[in-house]
Amino acid sequence: MADSYTIRLANCAFFARHGVHDEEEFLGQRFFVDAELEVDPGDALETDNIEGTVHYGIAFQVIEEIVTGKRRYLIEALAMDVAKALCARFAQIRVARITVRKPGAAVPGILDHAEVMVEYRA
Repeated sequence: MADSYTIRLANCAFFARHGVHDEEEFLGQRFFVDAELEVDPGDALETDNIEGTVHYGIAFQVIEEIVTGKRRYLIEALAMDVAKALCARFAQIRVARITVRKPGAAVPGILDHAEVMVEYRA
């Protein structure tokens, strides 16, 4: 029996208004989120029962609700809020690793994106 398994939701895209600058709130921009969820398998792998695992559709909705909700100045805070919300929704999650990418980060030069990853242990 597996000790755990990982569910990964990659490159979830949302339009939101996070950042410290007024124009970031006014204009908004796309944010990309990866969620890597270490899951306690319980008996889900043997029973093939969706109730015993993390439903990706619901997990996506939880991420979307946080990312498109209230404004955060820091993507670090945004990532932590996503991790906590997922762990609160799904008791099976042992560890949530959330990465937030911000392609439109305000920097004085050329940048593909700014990225932050947090790890939250439930």
